[in-house]
Amino acid sequence: MISYAPLFRTMSAKKITSYRLEKMGFSRATYYSIKQGNSISTNTVNQLCKLLKCSVSDIMEYIDDEE
Repeated sequence: MISYAPLFRTMSAKKITSYRLEKMGFSRATYYSIKQGNSISTNTVNQLCKLLKCSVSDIMEYIDDEE
C-alpha cells in the first residue's frame, strides 16, 4: 500500500499549507484526493517534488499491508 503520510510531514516541516500549495499552482482537488488516499500519477508526484523541492520519498512511501 502506498502512504502519502510523508507528504503531510514534509509540508508541515516546510510550513506549507494546502492553501499555499494551491497558490503555487497545485490543484486543490488533487490535494484532497491525495488526503483521501487515492492514487496519483507520476506527473503529480513530479509536480509536488518540484514545488516542495524534495524527493519522491518525501511524498510517499510503500507500506507492506500483509504485516
